[in-house]
Amino acid sequence: MNDCHGTSVNDHAPGYHADKEAYVRRLRRIEGQVRGLQRMLEDDTYCIDVLTQVSAVKRALEAVSLGLVEDHVRHCVRDAATDGSPAVIDEKLTEVLTAVKRLM
Repeated sequence: MNDCHGTSVNDHAPGYHADKEAYVRRLRRIEGQVRGLQRMLEDDTYCIDVLTQVSAVKRALEAVSLGLVEDHVRHCVRDAATDGSPAVIDEKLTEVLTAVKRLM
């Protein structure tokens, strides 16, 4: 696995490092929401109520994704722009644009 600089993760912390615990908490909360969805289906909960919860899980995951993109831009892309060669800067910009396209 690579860090922001394309080297081993052990060499540099990833862009989300400062917020890692918050991301983990949010993902655990989302995991609980997904388990709740499973229970709703097992309990034959009304369709619209299940869909409402699916929408909430989707929004929660999107918030995590957007936070990670922002951390990547503010840490990894900024570092490349400050310290990197034009090729490294282009690589980081391509990474972030690919990630945004994947999320859309």
